[in-house]
Amino acid sequence: MPDLLLLLFLFNLSLFLLHEMDAIRRSEWKLFMVLKQMDDAKAYKVFTLIHLPLYTIILAFLFSQYQMIMFWFLDIFFIIHAILHLFFEKHSSNEFKNTFSRFIIYPMGIIAAIHLFLLITDI
Repeated sequence: MPDLLLLLFLFNLSLFLLHEMDAIRRSEWKLFMVLKQMDDAKAYKVFTLIHLPLYTIILAFLFSQYQMIMFWFLDIFFIIHAILHLFFEKHSSNEFKNTFSRFIIYPMGIIAAIHLFLLITDI
């Protein structure tokens, strides 16, 4: 059985993947400078396809000798990501203003902070 620290990270990574599914439904590309200029059909395809190399890189590093670096990188990213969503709460194109989306986004930042703390303290 994987250790609890790894399970915590994998749970959080799963939250991130859920968020990205929600992001497609909620047209998150409208919050990005270049993508918001495109029509929705094209922006959807670009936004979605960008995730293929990103997921591949993340998974490649998670299954390599650089796993610990990826833990750190993603934990920091998840924290910043949650903070950015908080700052964009009032953005007119933000469609994440609902309980379901918030239940995915904000715990991701909190869990990442806990995971990072546990990594640092080596508990």
